[in-house]
Amino acid sequence: MQYNYQTRGVCARMISFEIEDNKVRNVFFQGGCHGNTQGVSRLVEGMDVDEVIDRLKGVNCRGRGTSCPDQLAKALTAAREQAANA
Repeated sequence: MQYNYQTRGVCARMISFEIEDNKVRNVFFQGGCHGNTQGVSRLVEGMDVDEVIDRLKGVNCRGRGTSCPDQLAKALTAAREQAANA
């Protein structure tokens, strides 16, 4: 299933991704530091949703209290909750 998540507190404006069989697929950050977000996208491709959340949750960028990786963890958490309530 395709998801879009509007970020808060980071340079990236939106994160798009898919979840198939509890695996993260096709992550794309709109905006942000292109090299870093592209790297994160490639690293999490095919990983289990829960593992990505555990690894990225709480990553802080420049004292903002969040980061693009942390926002991806939040997006995956929201998608998981949305799927559970559907």
